[in-house]
Formats: sequence, structure tokens, C-alpha cells
Amino acid sequence: MRNLVRYTLLAVFVSGCYATTDKYILPLKTADTASWTVPTGNSLTSEEFKKVYQAASGFYETSLEPTRFNGAMLVAKKGHIVFEKYNGAESHLTREKIDSASSFHLASVSKTFTGMAVLKLWEEGKLQLGDEVSVHLAGFPFKGVTVRSLLNHRSGLPNYVHFMEQLGWDRKKEVRNQDILQFLIDKKDKIGASKPDHHFSYSNTNYALLALIIEKTTGMSYDAYMKRTFFEPLQMNHTFVFNTGMAKNVVPSYNWKNQQEAFTYLDGVVGDKNIYSTPRDLLKWDLALTYGNLFKPSTLDSAYAGYSYEKKGIKNYGLGWRMYEFPTGKKVIYHNGWWHGNNTVFSRLTQDSATIIVLGNRYNRRIYDAKKIFSAFDGYGTQADGDE
Repeated sequence: MRNLVRYTLLAVFVSGCYATTDKYILPLKTADTASWTVPTGNSLTSEEFKKVYQAASGFYETSLEPTRFNGAMLVAKKGHIVFEKYNGAESHLTREKIDSASSFHLASVSKTFTGMAVLKLWEEGKLQLGDEVSVHLAGFPFKGVTVRSLLNHRSGLPNYVHFMEQLGWDRKKEVRNQDILQFLIDKKDKIGASKPDHHFSYSNTNYALLALIIEKTTGMSYDAYMKRTFFEPLQMNHTFVFNTGMAKNVVPSYNWKNQQEAFTYLDGVVGDKNIYSTPRDLLKWDLALTYGNLFKPSTLDSAYAGYSYEKKGIKNYGLGWRMYEFPTGKKVIYHNGWWHGNNTVFSRLTQDSATIIVLGNRYNRRIYDAKKIFSAFDGYGTQADGDE
């Protein structure tokens, strides 16, 4: 159920209420960089530590603990883990306790990896964001839909989670990414697609197609590309792409009644979901994006820009990332997720070098209230709902 080789790292351990902090050292080895760590001088003052710790522990004690939270939570600032908590069991059958090596289904937080993988290919000149999807996926029938409009959910394509069954897919047969593409081709006139780049409409179809584009462009499976490009270089040793052959060996999920959720015909699709990870591995992902040289600054600027301003408000979507854009100029780059009984939060306050991660495998709507922790930082509000 878990990798037998435990990855150990230096972290913050709270003794009593507060403690001195040790630096989280993040090794990074890629083809063009030998090694990298969090910059020196990123120490936390005792006041900074106290403020973040109080907000994180307060949220945990008032929102999660009373609701039978089953999962993991981590809050970090400047490369230091300030708060870390694991609660419950991975499975009702094994009763194996959740710990730092327990890998949870990330649900839509998986989109952050898919989006950044596409942007990596863009940096390398292997595709253009303005390419029409038909350039990469033969037979794709909708004109004007580009790689960019898939990334920012402006393609106008409806959600396969709904239309596959509605238009006759046999629920006894597992859906794969290629099936979604073929269904779009075969059922073009019945899909009900909207005009592309006209408005924001969140759709898992977009990221299922992006996973196919990654495979077509690289000649590798989505799984293999993610391992080579992100998971292995960042030593994300408990992060992997799920396939249904693993169903008996992963942490199961449970509904709010504590009944195990069954895998369904929709569980074979990747790109929009199906990455499993841990809070510590997600922190590595965050720190690599924040301090590393995985991407050019201009690429990250493109990823973190809002593309949909048809409606007033602070919520927007970039290229693989949701965001809150506050009137103060502060911004939260984040993604939440929900799939079966899994709820996930991955929020990055990049201007404050802070990260909030909550992963649960028993459905708990209160997980999305982690935005309350924003109050520990100046210039942020809580005027947003928890988006999947």
C-alpha cells in the first residue's frame, strides 16, 4: 500500500505550542541542474511562526477535528513546516494509521501537474498554446478550440463525466482518455459544445484531452512523462499516477456515512484526476515551483494569470490553477479537488511563500474551509467558496 522505502526530510516539530524550526531541504535533480535547495536566509521569526501556527491549529481544532476528519494536513512558510497533522486510518479493513507516507487521491489537484507538463512542452518548443487541438489529436472536430483554451477551461466542451453516460456509453466498460476523444468525434452534433473562448466553464474533458496531447507530443505514457519530468527529479517518492489495476493497493475513499466508495467506469481517465500524493510531496512540488528553475519566470507568470473576467469577483482560472485575486493585490494560487470520498486543498500564497495542504479520504466538506488560514497573512480575505 505504500513505498517501503520512506523518504525522510528535515521538518518542524512542535514541542508544546511553538518550537524553533529546521529548514526543509528540497533536493532537485534534473537534466540541467545538479542540485538546489531553499535559499538561505529564509528563516522564520518566532512571531511569524506563532501567527501561522495559531491559524493552522485553530482551523484544525475547530473545523476538522470535530468532524471526524480522516486525512492529513500540512502548513508551511518559507520552506519550513509549521503545522503537520495526520489522523485516522487508511482503510477500515487494515486499520493502518495514516502517516506521512500515506498517498491520497488528489482529485482535481492533479490538474496542476497536467497543466505544468503542457507548459513544459511549450517551453521546449514542442507545442504552441495557440495550436488548435486538431493539430495534435487527429479527428478532433471542434474548430477554434486551442491548447490554451483547454488549459484555462474556455474550450466550450462539456464534461465527459456527464455526457458519456447520457449519450449511450456502457457503464460496464471502463472509459479511457482515447474513448473520450472518439466519443467527441462520433457524437459531435449531440455533445452540446459552446463557442470556444467565449466564457469560463470548468470541464474535466479539457484535462483528459491535455493528457492525450502530452502522450502524442512526447511518445510517452502520461504516467511515464510525469515520473520523468516531475516525480523522480523532485524525489516525490510517494506520488504516482493511478490505474485501475492498482485499485486494491491504494488508500480507499469513504463517503460522509463512512461507507467505502466503489471504483467506477470513470476511474480510468487521467489528466483531470488520478494522481496520488502526500502533503510532504506536494510541498516539494510547491517549493520547486516557488524557488526552483523547473520553469522560466515568464512561464509561471502565464500559468498564474487570470483568463476569465466575464464575471466580477475575486475568483479566476489560469493555466492549470485556480486563483483568488484580492483587491489588496494579494493572490492565492490554488486548486481544490473532489472525487468519490476524496477532498483535497492545495493553496499557495506565493507572495508570502506559504503553503496550505489538506488531503482527506472520507468526504468532509469542511476541508475546503482551509481558506480561513489566510487570516494569518496580511492582505487576504475569505470571500470565496470552496471550488472543486
